[in-house]
Amino acid sequence: MDLDRALRISAAGMQAQATRLRVVAENLANSDSTGQSPGADPYRRKTITFGARLDGKDGVGVNAATRIGTQAGEFPQTYDPGHPAADANGYVKRPNIDSLVESMDMREAQRSYAANLSVLEVTRGMLSRTIEALR
Repeated sequence: MDLDRALRISAAGMQAQATRLRVVAENLANSDSTGQSPGADPYRRKTITFGARLDGKDGVGVNAATRIGTQAGEFPQTYDPGHPAADANGYVKRPNIDSLVESMDMREAQRSYAANLSVLEVTRGMLSRTIEALR
């Protein structure tokens, strides 16, 4: 049934966006996490990659989180010679997290989740009305 497929696709989209929200929350929670020893690397921003996968049962393509990785690049440094993670020159490596970017990712994930939820609710309503009509 096509309505069943719509429910599956919406649920997969919601699951993918929930995973994305979890990654964003983890990044924001660790935005001040520095290394434990002098010169050690701090928390590295996590990224999520989405890809289409084919649901073998229905033959429906759905969006799914395929991989959670880390963002490459240099860490920003601040001069703080009293910090336990400061190197010999007094610089501390900070996480490569931009809270503005994370906030925008979070907002986009929330909106995508809400859109999938709306489709799910409309589809459920259509199924309910179809069952009522059949009675």
